[in-house]
Amino acid sequence: MKRLLPLTLVTTLFAATIVQAETLSIPLGQQAVSQQLDLPQRGTSTSAVQQRHGAPTTRHAAVGQPPISRWDYPGFSVYFEHDKVIHSVRQHIPTGN
Repeated sequence: MKRLLPLTLVTTLFAATIVQAETLSIPLGQQAVSQQLDLPQRGTSTSAVQQRHGAPTTRHAAVGQPPISRWDYPGFSVYFEHDKVIHSVRQHIPTGN
């Protein structure tokens, strides 16, 4: 009986938390729908990115080992490892809701 009571309480509490769970739905934004950006692909050199997109508005210095740097352009950012693209991301554009 002493072992059955704690097991019953734990099972009841666990079942109650499942019953009270809610689904939270967060709508995704329409990022860059109005402007279709041709983002640099992985492996592209810094010189090719600069030739295609021009000089970045901001260059962030390399940090870490291997050195990772970031170039910011209007609407997107490009991350480099040494002199090669490792990732390109669109910047969040908040909507006036």
